[in-house]
Amino acid sequence: MGNRALIKAKDNTSRAVYLHWNGGRDSVEAFLKYCELRKFRGFDDDYGMARFCQVVGNFFGVGGLSLGIMDISEGEDGGYMDNVNGWEIVGRRGFSGIEQDHHDLQSMLLAIDEAQPANQQLGRKFITAEIISTENLKIGDKVLLQNYHGEVENLEVVGFKNGKPYVNRYLNEGSYEHNPNNYIRDEFVRVCT
Repeated sequence: MGNRALIKAKDNTSRAVYLHWNGGRDSVEAFLKYCELRKFRGFDDDYGMARFCQVVGNFFGVGGLSLGIMDISEGEDGGYMDNVNGWEIVGRRGFSGIEQDHHDLQSMLLAIDEAQPANQQLGRKFITAEIISTENLKIGDKVLLQNYHGEVENLEVVGFKNGKPYVNRYLNEGSYEHNPNNYIRDEFVRVCT
């Protein structure tokens, strides 16, 4: 008997992802958080659900793959279910009152990351980095940002324009200020210490 769970988008009535192992809240939250860190589309999007499956499948590997897509339109859901909105659990049904709490989130994120293909890993430095408000950045701060491929880059804050920090990613006409892709738009950012 596995430690199973069904995970479905809150408003999806037709299909869910089945986990035979690692269905405890601590594991499910870590898988969801990893997908959020990778900036994948939300679980309620077909592409987001597929990315979730990719991450979980990489974690389990082919030797112990216990992952599937289950049709729940007929109401056959086994009575246990995590409802997800974006990458957050917003409802849980059918689990006993005691939640599994064996896995530390950061340790689980590191294990999930190490199981991904090397060129798709976020890296220990990114996962364990201090997170600060973007408002607290100053020139010279080193930040860890993902590029449009999802790769993590170590960049430096080199200026501010209209209160928005920008980094030394893409030079445009002799300045970093002129490329909109250099601006940090997130409310929080991971910094190198």
